[in-house]
Amino acid sequence: MTTAPSPEAPPARRSWLRLRGLIRKESLQIVRDPSSILIAFVMPIILLLLFGYGISLDAKHVPVALVVEAPSEEALSFAGSFMSSEYFDPVIVRDLRSAEQAMIAGRVDAVIVLRADFARQIWSPAGAPIQLIVNGTDSNTARIVSGYTEGAWGKWLEFMALGTGRTLSRPVVAEQRVWFNPEVRSRDYLVPGLIAIIMTLIGALLTALVVAREWERGTMEALFVTPVRVGEILLGKLIPYFVLGMGGMAASTAMAIWLFNVPFRGSFAVLTAASALFMLTALGMGLLISTIARNQFVAGQVAIIVTFLPAFILSGFIFDIASMPPIVQALTHVVAARYFVSILQTLFLAGDIWSVVLSNAAALVVMAAIFLGLTRRKTRKDLE
Repeated sequence: MTTAPSPEAPPARRSWLRLRGLIRKESLQIVRDPSSILIAFVMPIILLLLFGYGISLDAKHVPVALVVEAPSEEALSFAGSFMSSEYFDPVIVRDLRSAEQAMIAGRVDAVIVLRADFARQIWSPAGAPIQLIVNGTDSNTARIVSGYTEGAWGKWLEFMALGTGRTLSRPVVAEQRVWFNPEVRSRDYLVPGLIAIIMTLIGALLTALVVAREWERGTMEALFVTPVRVGEILLGKLIPYFVLGMGGMAASTAMAIWLFNVPFRGSFAVLTAASALFMLTALGMGLLISTIARNQFVAGQVAIIVTFLPAFILSGFIFDIASMPPIVQALTHVVAARYFVSILQTLFLAGDIWSVVLSNAAALVVMAAIFLGLTRRKTRKDLE
C-alpha cells in the first residue's frame, strides 16, 4: 500500500507521493478492467489488419476485354503481353458488342479493340490504331488502366522491333525514376498513415471513455475531496494511458515493418519522440472531451466524430491536401493527425528529413499544450 505523506514532509515530496499513489491506483484499475488494454493493443491490431489489407490504391488483375477482330500473329502477340501482366486479367472476345455488354454488366473495366487490319498497318508510317474504352465510373482506376495500357503497348512495340530487327523511332524516350517508394506500392504509403489515424482514435478513446466512466461512477468526486491537486489528478490519469498508448504504437509499428513489409528508413529515436508528442496530443483531446462530456456514450461519440473522421478525411492519409479547396486546406491545420501522418510517411519512406519532422513536431507541441491547458482550465475541484 502507498504510505500517506507526512504533514512534515516537504511539499515536493508530498506531491510526488500523491502522484505515485494516483498512478498506482490507475494502473491497478487498468489491470482489473481489461477494456483499456483491449483499446490500446487489440483494437489497433484489428484495425490495421482490416484497413491494411482492405484499402489499396493499386490496380492489379484488372478485368479487360480484348476484341481481336482478325486473329494474327501480331494481334495474338499483343494480347499475350496483357495475359502475362500482373495488372490485367484479359478475356478475348470476337466482337465489340459483346465486350461493351460485358463492361456495362460490370464484368470488365476496359475494352481494347484490335481492328481487322491491325497486322497490316502495324508497321505502316501511320501505324495501327488501337481503341481503348475505359469504364470511367471510378476515375482513379480509369486513369491507372489507361496508363497501364499505354505502358503495355510501348513495351510490346519495343519487343516486336527487337524481334524483327527494326528500329523503333521515338522522338522522346521517358526514363522513370521513382523516389522514396521505388516499388510504387500504395501499401507502403498507406500503412504509416493508417498508424496515425488509428492512434488518433485509440489515444482519444483511452482517456475519453475511462475518465468519463469515473465521472459517471462518482469516483472523480471522491478524488476531489482528498488533498490531491487538479494537476496531480490529470498527471495520474495521463501517465498510465500514455504508457499504454505508446505500447500500442510500438505494436502497430512492428506490424507495419514485419507484417506489411513497409520499409523504415528513419531513426527509431525520432519516431519514438514524435509518437510521444502525438500521444500527448491525442490523450489531451480525450481528457478534454471527457471533462466536458462526463458521460461515456457522449464521450465515445464525440471522440469518434472530432478525432477519427477528420483525421481520416483531412490528414492527407488518402486525399492529397494540396488538391483540396483552399478553405478545406485551412481546416486541415487544426487536425493533429495531419502533422503525424506527414512525420510517419517521411520517416518510413524517406528518412530523417529534419525540415519536415521538426516543423510538424513543433505543431504537435503547440496542439498538445493547447489541449492539456484547456483540460487543466476546465477541471476544477468543485461539483458545479
